[in-house]
Amino acid sequence: MEEKSHHLFIKFSLLLIMLITSPHLITTAQSSFNLSSPNPLPPSSGTSWLIGGRIGMSIGSGGGSTSAGFQIGPMGEVLFGKGMAVGTELNINTQSGTPIEWADYFKYYFDIPGSTVKPYVNGGLSLWFVSGGPYFGIRIGGGANFKVANNLYIPADLQFGPVFFSEKTYDWWTGQSTSKTNTVFYVAITTGIRYELP
Repeated sequence: MEEKSHHLFIKFSLLLIMLITSPHLITTAQSSFNLSSPNPLPPSSGTSWLIGGRIGMSIGSGGGSTSAGFQIGPMGEVLFGKGMAVGTELNINTQSGTPIEWADYFKYYFDIPGSTVKPYVNGGLSLWFVSGGPYFGIRIGGGANFKVANNLYIPADLQFGPVFFSEKTYDWWTGQSTSKTNTVFYVAITTGIRYELP
């Protein structure tokens, strides 16, 4: 089981490296193409990248118990015109079993005229990797990005939703195994850093 968890950690580390480096490589390639092309293409319709990380507290409640822990992980978003974005996150939690969440979501940013604050709402799906997983989750939430420097934001973020776990038990007397589904309600209150690639 530990070897399997180790392989999953290596795969997610490689995914993380790809998520962090791909925006830079794409931007560099686009810049090189525009400089070398005799007739450069017009810029795209406002598509940009937002990268960063999150840090904060996560709480899981279900099965008659509640557990709080620390959460940290990287994130990346593709921002489209009219306030829409699609993103992904990889969050590591410190509760028992060290649950790892891989979440994909759709996000909508609200425009406040004359303000640098960017409030948003989001919704999406997640996979949870913990002993016996992966498990499926649904998450919704919202928050706001507060501008602190050029292209740099500090977020205040709240995410919540159910995570559906299944547990197998084995009865040594009868030789039968039974499966039971359990729902854990997940809440994460985090901040972090966001950088919008120019």
